[in-house]
Amino acid sequence: MAKPSIPQGTRDFSADVVRKRNYILSTLRNIFELYGFEPLETPAMENLDTLMGKYGEEGDKLIFKILNNGINDPKNIDKSKAGFEKVLEGKSSSDLTERALKYDLTIPFARHVAMNHGKLTFPYRRYQIQPVWRADRPQKGRYREFTQCDADVVGSTHLINEVELSNIYHEAFIKLGLRDYELKINSRKILAALATLCGGAAKLIDITIAIDKLDKIGVEKVKEELLQRELSEKQVAIIETYLLITGSNEEKLLQIKELLGHIEEGKKGIDEIAHVYKMAKNTHLQIDFTLARGLNYYTGIIFEAKAPPDVKMGSIGGGGRYDDLTGLFDVPGIAGVGISFGVDRIYDVLEELQLFPTGVQQGTKALFFNMGEAESFFAFTIMQQLRSKGICCEMYHEFTKINKQFSYAEKKKIQYAVIIGSKEIEKNYCLVKNLTTGLQEVVVFEKLFDFFNK
Repeated sequence: MAKPSIPQGTRDFSADVVRKRNYILSTLRNIFELYGFEPLETPAMENLDTLMGKYGEEGDKLIFKILNNGINDPKNIDKSKAGFEKVLEGKSSSDLTERALKYDLTIPFARHVAMNHGKLTFPYRRYQIQPVWRADRPQKGRYREFTQCDADVVGSTHLINEVELSNIYHEAFIKLGLRDYELKINSRKILAALATLCGGAAKLIDITIAIDKLDKIGVEKVKEELLQRELSEKQVAIIETYLLITGSNEEKLLQIKELLGHIEEGKKGIDEIAHVYKMAKNTHLQIDFTLARGLNYYTGIIFEAKAPPDVKMGSIGGGGRYDDLTGLFDVPGIAGVGISFGVDRIYDVLEELQLFPTGVQQGTKALFFNMGEAESFFAFTIMQQLRSKGICCEMYHEFTKINKQFSYAEKKKIQYAVIIGSKEIEKNYCLVKNLTTGLQEVVVFEKLFDFFNK
């Protein structure tokens, strides 16, 4: 018999973990609703052609493709073989696969907007909290199945949206206790201007893919990769100057103006960053021109949120403007901007820094002991009254030794034990023991809700 297991890069979540995750998600959901965003959910799978070609060279490799139904049916064997041969040649094949698990929430959202743009009220503000899948190598903070949490605005080009998204990041991280988080900002327009300075727009993807690896491989390795991507020594020297821009946000803006301010697209990007920085100055914004975000659909401001410096963790959020995204689905002219929270990584950070509130793990508040058939019948009535008023409680499933029932309560971290025996029923009270402090009190039945609700 096979040993039970789960796919690598996936996880089961115990009650304690689920409650902590729900704390994160409810915090984010409340902030999204506060800013006027409304919820949306899309299918776990999308048509393959919806996803492919939208995430860049590296991203497309990480899309989980789903084999067609009936691939082992004898009638489909020849088609399947032909499909595998195409895949081995580096091509796609509808004979083999036509669907895929969604890689992120942004492209499915764009597809939804494209399909429903005649029914939506613009600007359309949506948030979405769902799992996504990536065929990545599992490691700390990186999973093959994980939850994304996005907020997007489409149908508006105004920079007030970028300012509000900066504030959403700030409020969320402060409420979660991550007071030393970092929020980096750059613009794809500035990167496009850098590409122009280095030979033309055709160089943009090569440059951003290399720059996006800067934190992992360092400047020298980035330069080597750029040379391998057929940029000249002179062009690589320009990019190195760009990457070495340092100082305060104000000093960085002055340096970038000197390097790229004479290029029209560069000037636009610089002006946009300066505006957002001015409007959202109290949100930990850090201008970082090395920020590239290697996704092809970004066209303007881009963001990346990072955990406090004392935690070894990569990005915990990111996003940006993607004015041309719905054009990929033959619905041009709908501007968009959005951000994403890495829920799983945020969980790991809060756990490492011990920032989850103590009450988050509270499930059952009181365990009613089973003291016999007649006693438990009476206690059940009292318990149901408490449940109707929102007090989480349960009854031990069988009449057994008191010690066994105490042990159950302690293992489940239930705070109170409620004991109602024949004597207690006769005298109209129960014994309530606080299992944390050991204090035991006598509480009349009519005051039991007030006791638990204080």
